[in-house]
Amino acid sequence: MVAFRYKDLNLWAVENVILLVAVNYLVEVSMMRVVVRVGGSVVGSPLNAPLIGRYVDLLKELKLQGHEVVAVVGGGSLARDFISVAADLGLEETRRDWAAIHVSRLFAQLFVLGLGEAGCGRVPVSLDEAEACLETGKVVVLGGLRPGMTTDAVAAMIGERVEADLLVKGSNVDGIYNKDPKKYSDAKKLDALKFNDLGRLFEADSHRAGIHQVIDPEAVKILQRCRLKTIVVNGYVAENVLAAVNGERVGTVIE
Repeated sequence: MVAFRYKDLNLWAVENVILLVAVNYLVEVSMMRVVVRVGGSVVGSPLNAPLIGRYVDLLKELKLQGHEVVAVVGGGSLARDFISVAADLGLEETRRDWAAIHVSRLFAQLFVLGLGEAGCGRVPVSLDEAEACLETGKVVVLGGLRPGMTTDAVAAMIGERVEADLLVKGSNVDGIYNKDPKKYSDAKKLDALKFNDLGRLFEADSHRAGIHQVIDPEAVKILQRCRLKTIVVNGYVAENVLAAVNGERVGTVIE
């Protein structure tokens, strides 16, 4: 048997305490406050139950990893259908927006139901409600909040409000391109962007009901203001969101 002197035992104890503190520090540093933006065009155009299920599992996994998580879900083509019907009824722009907002909240409710005890049990309808839910340690799932903005803007707003570390958007494209890849065959995907580059890449510079581009104009303004690191990934593969949170090179990084 090896005999330790008292001072050697103290040294061993101190070294292990230092190691434990260092490990705890690294674990705490790796934990983040994350906003996951799930495009309605991805999970709801058409309605894709298996993919919704994978996103629900992914949100649970992020929570188990120790992250604080807010998800924002869009209404996809169904929301745009309701906007079209509202327009046919002669309803003004604000009322068309409300139609889309209610659809996105229905999608969010599906996520809430799937999350069970891991979630808040309801879809918050204000930033105050969302922040209060997050503080309980539950996963928050939002739809739209108010007319004049899409769920992109909602994701940017809640990210700014809770001082999130990262926003990941699961989109119907695999990143941001220098021009619309659906219109131009020579469009090139951009691996990284600065916030100030966003305005020149998108055609629309103001909101309208049913607007459909990778990041909407109001969200661009908020992101440029709060400088929230954002990653746009191919949302049809839910695991891309997890890869982005884990620091893997995927999609387009905006910072």
